[in-house]
Amino acid sequence: MSGKAKVLIGIGTYLGIAVLMLLIFGNAGKNDQFKPQNEFKLEPWVSLHIGSLDLSINKAVLYLVIASALTILAMVWISRRMAEKPNRVQTAVEVSYDLTKNNITGGNLDPQTAARWFPFVAALFFFIWFSNIIGFLPLPTNTEHTVDVFGLQIPAFAIYAATANISIPLVLTLVVWVSYHVEGIRTKGFIGYFRSWLPPGLEAMNPIAKGAIFVIEVISHFVRLISLSVRLFANILAGHLLLLFMGGGLAVLLGIAALGALTFPLAFLFFIFEVGLVATLQAFIFSTLTAIYIGGATSASH
Repeated sequence: MSGKAKVLIGIGTYLGIAVLMLLIFGNAGKNDQFKPQNEFKLEPWVSLHIGSLDLSINKAVLYLVIASALTILAMVWISRRMAEKPNRVQTAVEVSYDLTKNNITGGNLDPQTAARWFPFVAALFFFIWFSNIIGFLPLPTNTEHTVDVFGLQIPAFAIYAATANISIPLVLTLVVWVSYHVEGIRTKGFIGYFRSWLPPGLEAMNPIAKGAIFVIEVISHFVRLISLSVRLFANILAGHLLLLFMGGGLAVLLGIAALGALTFPLAFLFFIFEVGLVATLQAFIFSTLTAIYIGGATSASH
């Protein structure tokens, strides 16, 4: 039997079990009270307003504090415990260091610029990676549903990632966007930097065509604000939604309790995929594009 036939048989069996369980246990009907979107609402835990500025503390702030603390503590702890014969932890850190220094930063920037911007790019990589990873660890942050523990209403465990909120990737993107423009102006001068947006070899082209190309280049820089932030946000949000629905949310939403037995194995596979690949890949892509943008802004040929 070919591999394709085995896959088709496996899918058919899986669907057959789903239909059989539906016939046996029935359908309780759609659950209108279950609101999956509430998992991503940011209810203020501590309301703090200064004029029209809202500085309330919510679970997104908590995750940002945890990610920042982990980034700082991990780097400080490791830097003070470097040994001539590295242990497993130090080996993993050295691999990460080599990835950020030689692959991400060194591979996209000249040596002098790479040395200057390596701390920024590396910090960005580790902060996003920690933010993504802790987003898949259940923490007691669900204040909508509480658990009674000796009379205390403890928030239920839930998963949430700060990077699944568009505001966080957007702020990181704005920092990157402003940084590479400032570095480009610092390196080439104000006029020289914006003149470099036009590719070489356009001297004989008429001014209207040059202006059109310049406008396209301007648009492309503003599009980076969307592409860089939405890529991170959408991937992390999609992963959390998949886990939410496959982990039982779909069964609750449709009122088919037996469906959870079929979707839970998929939730486990998605969890491994998100933690093992997506969390690191998105941090890598974001920091690599940051290095590429800085390199493009400072390169003599751009």
